[in-house]
Amino acid sequence: LRPIDVNIHDAIEKVFNNLSVQLEQRGGEIDLNFDATNEIVQADELHLTNILTNLIDNANKYSPEIPHITVSTHSDDTHVSISVTDCGRGMSKEQQTKIFDPFYRVPTGNVHDVKGFGLGLSYVKKMVEAHGGTIQVESKLNEGSTFTIQLPLQ
Repeated sequence: LRPIDVNIHDAIEKVFNNLSVQLEQRGGEIDLNFDATNEIVQADELHLTNILTNLIDNANKYSPEIPHITVSTHSDDTHVSISVTDCGRGMSKEQQTKIFDPFYRVPTGNVHDVKGFGLGLSYVKKMVEAHGGTIQVESKLNEGSTFTIQLPLQ
């Protein structure tokens, strides 16, 4: 890792700018709730951007209807939290225990509409942990998912 000071809000906006075409093609809606008052983290900017891109792209890909994605930030004295919430397919408890395993993909039935190799979330978890952070998921089938990353402040 090559950590530098990164403004988490600027990083999120950069990712949204990069993914805006894919979201617009599906008529997607994005809500940004930047509530973090301490938004500077020591992070490898490339890996942090990849982490955010993966989570937001998954929220788009796994929303069968028009995507509605919310990205929220919060901070306290020691950490900044970033949550990515979608109103997509959601996952069972069993699927949630496997999604960070390499090559695991949530089954989408006979429809092969979601491309990928099942490596994104294992990479995300590895990189979040390499930054001294944590990631967790909350999900309900047919209601959506929320991925929350906590990263230590400087």
